[in-house]
Amino acid sequence: MQFIEAIVLGLVQGLTEFLPISSSAHLRIVGEFLPSATDPGATFTAITQIGTELAVLLYFWKTIVRIITRWAQSLTGKVPRNDPDARLGWLIIVGTLPIGVLGFAFQSVIRDTFRNLWLVAIVLIVFGLLLGAADRWGARRREMEQMTFPHGLGLGFAQALALVPGVSRSGATTTLGLALGYTRPAAAEYAFLLAVPAVFGSGFYELYQSFEEPGGPYGAGETAIATVVAFAVGLAVIAFLMQYIKKRSFLPFVVYRVVLGVVLIVLLSTGVLQAY
Repeated sequence: MQFIEAIVLGLVQGLTEFLPISSSAHLRIVGEFLPSATDPGATFTAITQIGTELAVLLYFWKTIVRIITRWAQSLTGKVPRNDPDARLGWLIIVGTLPIGVLGFAFQSVIRDTFRNLWLVAIVLIVFGLLLGAADRWGARRREMEQMTFPHGLGLGFAQALALVPGVSRSGATTTLGLALGYTRPAAAEYAFLLAVPAVFGSGFYELYQSFEEPGGPYGAGETAIATVVAFAVGLAVIAFLMQYIKKRSFLPFVVYRVVLGVVLIVLLSTGVLQAY
């Protein structure tokens, strides 16, 4: 039964990681309705995200290799430091600092307090409305090549908000990107690229910790299966989303977030679900 649950959670992770609806919130909620009726936990969530970030590496492989190459060449003077790809490499490094520092500093809060379903419900609604506002009134004129270092750092802090289940890593970064005037594809692509070092860092750290102190409802086998499933599904979702946002708004995701948040509040208020 746990293997079946792991496959279901892998599907959920792959379907929701790149959409601005929060994969960690969905794993937290769906876990309550599985036969084991338990929170999959922050460790399981972080490790399965390795699978979805492998999908990012594959989908944006040429872009990522180009950025790393040009960034490295800028260190030796082979290309100018203001080369667009070299700058993007530095922007990703700068943007990764907030979530690295805050994630390490607030580990215990992330594992416990932040997984309160009341908090998840409220955050789903609030950040859904913020996404809707940014998508509606953002100028959508700037491309990724025009990103400044203050914007890169700000987007890094936006990504760090995703330490709270319900915010959504891609959702928070995309929301601020839209608010700063970037186009939908530019905001989304930067959100995906910015997530790579952060997710791999937290995922492999949690993987190491799981060997030192095994815990959580799922073992290594179940977690591995969920990670593989998340990779396959996540790759398809990236391809879909990057085509979708070229011509369409984020409104359906905004509505979904608000409805899910309201339903979750009703379930908590009626005692169908417990906050922890």
